[in-house]
Amino acid sequence: MMKKGDNVMISPDLTNRQEWIGGKIIDVENNSFVGVVVAAQTADGIIFFGPIDRFKPCC
Repeated sequence: MMKKGDNVMISPDLTNRQEWIGGKIIDVENNSFVGVVVAAQTADGIIFFGPIDRFKPCC
């Protein structure tokens, strides 16, 4: 299970970029409607959030 502080790759489905980009998890919550929702922040400060399947563990 992913947890706050983990490094992740963020899906292009959320970022609208060509490739997966790196970020760090800042919040994980269990949403009763969509399941586990992750919020991750990139190095340049942009925050992306979405279902856990839009993130993958990284270095």
